[in-house]
Amino acid sequence: MPFDFKKEYREFYLPKNAPEIVTVPAMGYVAVRGEGDPNVPGGAYQQAIGVLYAVAYTLKMSYKTDHQIPGFFQYVVPPLEGFWQQAGGGPVDYGRKDDFRWISAIRLPDFVTPGDFAWAVETAEKKKQLDCSAAELLMVEEGLCVQMMHLGPYDTEPESVARMEAYLRERGYVTDFTDTRLHHEIYLSDPRKAAPEKWKTVIRHPIRKEG
Repeated sequence: MPFDFKKEYREFYLPKNAPEIVTVPAMGYVAVRGEGDPNVPGGAYQQAIGVLYAVAYTLKMSYKTDHQIPGFFQYVVPPLEGFWQQAGGGPVDYGRKDDFRWISAIRLPDFVTPGDFAWAVETAEKKKQLDCSAAELLMVEEGLCVQMMHLGPYDTEPESVARMEAYLRERGYVTDFTDTRLHHEIYLSDPRKAAPEKWKTVIRHPIRKEG
C-alpha cells in the first residue's frame, strides 16, 4: 500500500469539526507564490496549481525513470494546500480577494533533496511543455497552531474562524500572524466533483499565549 500522509498524520489532515490546538513540525513543499483573486479563470492561481501537480507527480513517478531517489517509497500525492495573507497582515478578509498574497503548495516526502527537486522541475517542463520555473522547494515549520475542519463553501470560512477565535480567547491564546506565520488551508475535497456544502477544508492559524 502506498504511504498516505492523510492517514498516517491524521492529526494534521483530518481534524474534527471543532477547534483544537496542535504543534505542527517542519514540512517540505513544492510551492508557487502569487497574488490576486484565486477564482479568476485561467489566472495566476490556477496556473500555479498546474505547475504544482506537474512537479509533484514527476517526483511521485520518479521510480519509473533513470533518476532513482535514495530512500524513495511509493506514496499518495498529498492534498493541495494554501498559505494566505493580505497587506497589513492579520486575519484574511474574504471580501478582498484581489488583495490576496498566496503560496500554493503540495507537501513532499522528506526524502526529496534540492537536487531531486531541480530534476523534477526540469523533467516536468520538458514532459508537460510547461514553464515550471516558479516552483520552489519550501520548508515550513508552523509550530503552535489552532485548527479545525471547515465544512462547506470557502466563503463561509469566517464562521469557522470565529469559532477558533472564541476557543482561543477562552484558553488564553491569541493568533500570531507574521510574514512567515500565515492563514493556512488544506483542501480535502475536489470542488469539481463535490457539492459546495460537502467541501472539507482544514483551516489552521498560528497562535501564541496571550501576553
